[in-house]
Amino acid sequence: MNSLADKLPHTLGELYKAMKMTMSEAGILTAELDARLILNERCNIGWSEIIAKPDYIMDAQDMVVIADDLAQRLNGRPLSKIYNKREFWGLEFEVSDDVLDPRPDTETIIDIALQRFSKNDDIRILDMGTGTGCLLIALLSEFPKAQALGLDISVQALDVARRNAAKHGVDGRAKFMLSDWFSSLEGGDKFDLIVSNPPYIRESVIPDLEAEVRNFDPILALDGGADGLQAYKKIFSSLSLHLKPRGTALFEIGYDQRKEVMRLGRESRFSEINVHPDLAGQPRVVEICCGDK
Repeated sequence: MNSLADKLPHTLGELYKAMKMTMSEAGILTAELDARLILNERCNIGWSEIIAKPDYIMDAQDMVVIADDLAQRLNGRPLSKIYNKREFWGLEFEVSDDVLDPRPDTETIIDIALQRFSKNDDIRILDMGTGTGCLLIALLSEFPKAQALGLDISVQALDVARRNAAKHGVDGRAKFMLSDWFSSLEGGDKFDLIVSNPPYIRESVIPDLEAEVRNFDPILALDGGADGLQAYKKIFSSLSLHLKPRGTALFEIGYDQRKEVMRLGRESRFSEINVHPDLAGQPRVVEICCGDK
């Protein structure tokens, strides 16, 4: 039997406490939530059962699996990469080591898009660096008449995005293409809404990231170059060629990049640039228009 499984208490209440304490001592900030998720995923045990049945004796086979999950989590691997799924905008997405984990901060892009367009608008959407396809698929779920194109430089990421689109029934309105930003598009191919969560972390900072990000998210989705701005420079140089005059572009940014990205936008002569906060009040999304609204 797994040695860690031998060390863990076999009653539900004590097991939950031990898992929570072990992860907390390892510096995992979401220890309580992760303990609940492991029990729910592997044993279909919810919070009410943890409270109501603390003396319940856990199945030995379940303990082996739980211990393995716990060991991986203590090694820094996020639960999303253990279970190959992550929730975004109320939808469940397949994830893998080839894609960035969807995160709640990125939902700010969806919120703003819903303020700029009516749900029945027949719009074309472009998602650059689509990864799991979470932005594109969430937007298609909100705009039933929309069509969308997802671009990514990773063949493996595009495969994940296609499976997610099929899972959520939007594959008939979604296409995916291998592309380094705009490089595979025709010059006159324009969109009403362009979105992206590009890599924006300065390369010097990457070694200091949490292990679950540094070791389990693809480096291509993290590394923004020496200044963290390389992706924005590439995107901004061609944005006006692909955004309709009355269109909107929404890009996630790092919490400390507001001034630099605004400066790049002004240098690119965009007609309107705004920065929107996430739920924590941090600058999170830059909104760009290239023509009269």
